[in-house]
Amino acid sequence: MKRARSAAKPVSLNQRMRTLLMAFFIPILVMMCVMLAVMVSYVSQYTSILHNVTTASEFNQDFKENIDLKMYYYVVGSHYSEGLPIEEVEAAQELARGLLKTTTQEDSYKAISGVLELCENLEEKIYLIEETDNYDDRQTQLENNIYVLTELIQEYMYTYLYHEASLLDTLQNEMVRNLWMEIGLVVVAAAILLIVVLRRSLRFAHSITQPISDLCARVRSIGDGDLTVRTPIQAQEYEIQTLSDGFEDMVGRLDQQIEQNRQEQVRLRSAELALLQAQINPHFLYNTLDAIVWLIEMEKNEQAVEMVTSLSSFFRSSLSNGQDVITLREEEQHVRSYLEIQHVRYKDILEYEIDIAPELAAYRIPKLTLQPLVENALYHGIKLKRGQGQIRVSGWMEENVIILTVEDNGAGMDEERLKQLRAMLNHDTSVGFGMSTVQERLQLMFGAEYGLEIESKAGEGTRVTVRIPPQED
Repeated sequence: MKRARSAAKPVSLNQRMRTLLMAFFIPILVMMCVMLAVMVSYVSQYTSILHNVTTASEFNQDFKENIDLKMYYYVVGSHYSEGLPIEEVEAAQELARGLLKTTTQEDSYKAISGVLELCENLEEKIYLIEETDNYDDRQTQLENNIYVLTELIQEYMYTYLYHEASLLDTLQNEMVRNLWMEIGLVVVAAAILLIVVLRRSLRFAHSITQPISDLCARVRSIGDGDLTVRTPIQAQEYEIQTLSDGFEDMVGRLDQQIEQNRQEQVRLRSAELALLQAQINPHFLYNTLDAIVWLIEMEKNEQAVEMVTSLSSFFRSSLSNGQDVITLREEEQHVRSYLEIQHVRYKDILEYEIDIAPELAAYRIPKLTLQPLVENALYHGIKLKRGQGQIRVSGWMEENVIILTVEDNGAGMDEERLKQLRAMLNHDTSVGFGMSTVQERLQLMFGAEYGLEIESKAGEGTRVTVRIPPQED
């Protein structure tokens, strides 16, 4: 969407900057010459104090890291080891002695004296490590002596820098007060020029910063998902105007592309669901019919009738009139039918319980969300456990989020396998029977903050939690 252009044609930033600079170049040049002459006198007095601060700063910048690293390489016997860092410690002592000669402030003197003493102590500890043969003792000395001493040296040097910087600030204030008399005329001229420059600069800056701020806000809104095409930002600068026009054109194309991708993803997931159902139904139907035949042969006709009824209910809810999203009541019935059938087949090892709050019945959920999780609980949990097992399906509302759980007391899994499973699930890798498809469909429909969470302990069981927002027709 293109905006109606203002009467003033946008000009380039380069052109506006050249105009502003040319208007004030000569007076600014004069001001700089005057200030330079004053600063020469100021710097000559300032340099001597800066020497101590600069020297100490250079020492403190990487002393600890170098000593710690070289000592570590020496202790562990790394091929990177260059031997003991005695030269660095001696150089630090020499530097500290040099600072002692030029330091006059009492607190600074105490701090740099502490540095010198600690360096001497550090040298002794380094030689002590050299004389120690046991690796564990060396490691202990490295951590309790070397690292501690280098840390203290660094802290003492920071203390020295602090006091020297304070002295430097005091001297600076004294010099500034003396300089005011010398630069009085310059200040008056600068004040007049500053007023003029400030007014022009503020207008110029506002003409740049305001549209840039608007552009940044627009970028943030795009980052937050607002892909509505808006009227481009009005700017006096050609570059900013071009950026804004380009952003809105890009947003329009991006929104179209996202919608196309979304539709393709929906079609893809529908195909995956159809494939999943095609994989489930024949295998499940074969086993169930086989169980029904066995019941009839054993003359357990009532149980056979119940199983046929459950099978009919299971496939009726699977079809659900071709809908991919059904009510939680229908999903619960689907799971119940599945468990009734499996309970007949695995009566000796399987008990189950379904406890989903009745007030959740009308909320919508993707079809085949719970059944693959229940099947995982049966085949990868209960069947791998010796003795009787139980599957519990629960559901409730918590802080405006529907919580559904499928929990078993089966074989469970160890911590390493659980971490792998979680990582695979979060990276859209195929995980178990149907679990990755369930995760993808939930996040595609509701967003990345929803989906599956897995908890498990070896020998105790597994719990899979489904988190979805409450949605009704």
